[in-house]
Amino acid sequence: MKPDRQLAKYLASLGYGSRKEMEAAIRAGRITGAGDDLRFDGDPLDPAPGMVLMMNKPAGFTCSRADQGRLVYELLPPRFLQRSPPLSTVGRLDADTTGLLLFTDDGNLLHRLISPISSTEKTYEATLARPLEGHETELFASGDLMLRGEEKPLLPARLEITGERSARLTITEGRYHQVRRMFAAAGNHVEALHRARFGALDLGKLGQGNWRLLSEQEISSLF
Repeated sequence: MKPDRQLAKYLASLGYGSRKEMEAAIRAGRITGAGDDLRFDGDPLDPAPGMVLMMNKPAGFTCSRADQGRLVYELLPPRFLQRSPPLSTVGRLDADTTGLLLFTDDGNLLHRLISPISSTEKTYEATLARPLEGHETELFASGDLMLRGEEKPLLPARLEITGERSARLTITEGRYHQVRRMFAAAGNHVEALHRARFGALDLGKLGQGNWRLLSEQEISSLF
């Protein structure tokens, strides 16, 4: 086991408490095991910095602390918010959008995934206010669609019509409210939006409001 002071600092960085509180926990015998099998009160330690987790975000939660309303972080263990480096969402889903949302405390990974030059595909399922007219697939794939207030056209996007008022849209950018604004530019309105896929990842059987840690293989698959 690491020297008590070094271990207490490490536990504090994982959000379990202050360094002083962790020194007391060590003295009380609450930390057991050794090496990669350290445990806190009998439970395996949270992952070291560099962890990535996936949530099935429900409606009504916001990703930005600057916004009004409940935060997605409330759905995670409170100690996760005390980690150093801090845990952040990988991009944002607005309060009304549900589905796959990633979190990480790896700053380099975060910037790689949200970089404008990233080509990571993100797939959304949209329910629309009015029937699709048939021109949307070609419009979104053209690479010429200009969103209101912007000076650069969108990259080509792939649209699959799944019903009279429903569609699956795959994009490689992450502009502000992009999917909603794309359908608005096509003369429609998004009533419900769900992100079903991020890169090679999908939600599988992950229930709404639940989360799980990603494996190293899953993290690598993002690229």
